[in-house]
Amino acid sequence: MIIQKLHLINFKNHPEKTFEFSPQINCFVGNNGVGKTNVVDALHYLSVAKSFLGNTDLNNIKTGEDFFTIEGEISDGEKQNIIKIQMPKEAKKIIKKNDKSYDRLADHIGFLPSVIISPYDSNLISDSGESRRRFLDAMISQTDADYLFNLIQYQKTVQQRNALLKNFAKNRYFDAENLEIYNEPLIKFGTRIFEKRQQFTDSIVPLIQNYYEIISNGNEKVSVHYHSDLQEDSFDNLLHHNSEKDRMLTYTSKGIHKDDLIFEMNGNSLKKTGSQGQQKSFLIALKLSQMNRIKELTGKTPVLLLDDIFDKLDDTRVSQLIELVNQEHFGQIFITDTNRERTEKVVKKINEESRIFEIEP
Repeated sequence: MIIQKLHLINFKNHPEKTFEFSPQINCFVGNNGVGKTNVVDALHYLSVAKSFLGNTDLNNIKTGEDFFTIEGEISDGEKQNIIKIQMPKEAKKIIKKNDKSYDRLADHIGFLPSVIISPYDSNLISDSGESRRRFLDAMISQTDADYLFNLIQYQKTVQQRNALLKNFAKNRYFDAENLEIYNEPLIKFGTRIFEKRQQFTDSIVPLIQNYYEIISNGNEKVSVHYHSDLQEDSFDNLLHHNSEKDRMLTYTSKGIHKDDLIFEMNGNSLKKTGSQGQQKSFLIALKLSQMNRIKELTGKTPVLLLDDIFDKLDDTRVSQLIELVNQEHFGQIFITDTNRERTEKVVKKINEESRIFEIEP
């Protein structure tokens, strides 16, 4: 998949801008605050129709304007496709492929797979399990439409069950039979999600370890462990044994919505023992592994978005990363950097066609 052109209107700090891209390497250079990351975020929108920064769609409309538009021309090797995303202030978001609106966002996921590596990835290490669950779900959803369907159904059911528990507390009564209506769909969808998460994690761990060893010159050993309540007991038993606890807490306390990924280096918590450089190297290895699996499972080479990744990496790790990019043929790559000289030096080491765009305020 190749993004050939990007056109922005009123997206964040860009009133109107058009880029025509190289099919291989594209670099956005400029000072902090000029909007380099915003361009990368627009590319991310083309892939999954939302910001990787966690911003709401309305917050991405340029100040003082009533809408934003992101339009991309994308080649799938056989034909040209136009993806258009429009966000009016007073209406719902519209996503179109070749002038035809999608009925559901889920129908678009997977058309243009992407992987982004950015400073915001540090949240995967420092934040709660919710960030890591979202990341795991996003990884699998790009390659498995059934998983995304099961996830949406599970989340709806948890919300409904929690609403009922809160209603019980508000009205000071409890109906166990009514609550159990939600147990069957929770078990059905949750068990499917659990099995897919376990399989995906098992498949990606050797890739993470291999990429990390290359980037770090084998100085440390890393690992990832998947943790779930369903590893301890069946979902049916968990819901049954914790029904009184759920009643007291007024929410569903056990299930795959509490799952987590545990990151370790040399057998210890990466969060506690890893330096900034080691943590960043791990996150890059994690994302490159994600890219590898998407390519293997879908036959599509994801777009690789590298936002300010050279910060906090020493020259040795940067060189190893560039060598890795060369060897693995990662497809179309987008890079942001504040240092044009460093960017040009990096690009020269990658034996591919490139374009450098100077982003100005």
